[in-house]
Amino acid sequence: MRQWLSIGALLAAFLAVSAPAHAQVRLAYVDVQRALNECDAGKRAKTEFQGKIQSLDSKLQREQNEVQGLKDEIEKKGMLMNPDQRQSLQDEYIRKAKDLDRNLKDARDDLQRQDNEVTSKILHDLGIIIRNIGEQSGYTMVLEKGSILWGASNLDITDQVIRSYNSSHAQVGSLGEGGASARYEPPPPPSAGAPVSSDFGSAAAKRSTISR
Repeated sequence: MRQWLSIGALLAAFLAVSAPAHAQVRLAYVDVQRALNECDAGKRAKTEFQGKIQSLDSKLQREQNEVQGLKDEIEKKGMLMNPDQRQSLQDEYIRKAKDLDRNLKDARDDLQRQDNEVTSKILHDLGIIIRNIGEQSGYTMVLEKGSILWGASNLDITDQVIRSYNSSHAQVGSLGEGGASARYEPPPPPSAGAPVSSDFGSAAAKRSTISR
């Protein structure tokens, strides 16, 4: 059973047991993927991303149809052509088939890069919002929903995070400690005996994406 317990759940349990009697432990969690999907920035990014996919799909479909047309022509008429004609058509087919394969790979790589880039920027902003809410509301820890086995619904602050991010009207990726235009810099290492505050969710970032 232990192998199923996440690090976040273990830390929460440890805090609840080991915290001094006079310290109030306040926990909350956020569904990061839902926040990413439902915040205004995420919706805009998803719409733009889907538009790019449709545009690329149309372009690649035309190329695929052209390659298939050359293949059909070779199979149906190749034997009736003179050798030079047939060789020229075969060379054109091979060249365009290679171009199609390369374009397909380039399109996949480009979409993945764009997905990672915009997802990272929005997650950066969500991390700032979550940390601010955590500090202002006095939470001991804010967990990512995917890292816990169960949590009461009243601990879910995802809607609050979405509302707060939407109301910031900040350019995507620009939220930070110095204001809406500042970039986020990780906090300095804590001094001895000070409570630990971690940067926002590298694990959540790996699991979350606008392409979902």
